[in-house]
Amino acid sequence: MLSLLEKGGHVGPVVAPPRVYAPQEDTLLLAEALERQPLRRGADVLDVGTGGGALALAAARRGARVTAVDRAWRAVLTTRINAALARLSVEVLCGDLLAPVSGRRFDLILCNPPYVPAPDPGLPRHGPAVAWDAGPDGRALVDRVIDGAADLLRPGGVLLLVHSGLCGVVPTLARLNRSGLRAVVADRRYIPFGPVLTSRRQWLEERELIVPGEEKEELVIFHAERTE
Repeated sequence: MLSLLEKGGHVGPVVAPPRVYAPQEDTLLLAEALERQPLRRGADVLDVGTGGGALALAAARRGARVTAVDRAWRAVLTTRINAALARLSVEVLCGDLLAPVSGRRFDLILCNPPYVPAPDPGLPRHGPAVAWDAGPDGRALVDRVIDGAADLLRPGGVLLLVHSGLCGVVPTLARLNRSGLRAVVADRRYIPFGPVLTSRRQWLEERELIVPGEEKEELVIFHAERTE
């Protein structure tokens, strides 16, 4: 399947086969943040949870040296295909979040992790929900990325992270700052609930993550800089 989510040329066409996360509104919002981020030619960029590679390719088009990571081999192969089709050089690694690049340093880290609150306390191991379910508070993977990002950034390096407001904006800012990064909210956008959140509306209301009748989700971009 060919997926295209485009605004001002930020995200172009990518092959997105079944069970590989295709570019959606969170991808677009993060791509817009990437477009605003100063990025010198040859900068080292890491795309964590790359899916079909849309953000990795967007960074590579700007002349960055890009490494993309995903724990699903299907996503790794898809990103490699998309990079080849676009005639762009992207190193694509299979592994869990930041583990495949331990010990390396980057100027910019992009991350659109699974962040949807889910009734199941465990993380799915198979199926499409792997791309979005992240435990009862939606933070199972977000927090792991936050805790490890500072060690992978050069001084002056930046983490651009997107997640749902349902995960909690204040906890993310606090955790980023505790990890040694200077963090701010860079952008926000409200979008209608998709099928997953719509199907969980009653559960979300019971957990007081949304109010009765709420129909829109807030997406939040965090900009976190390593200052030393």
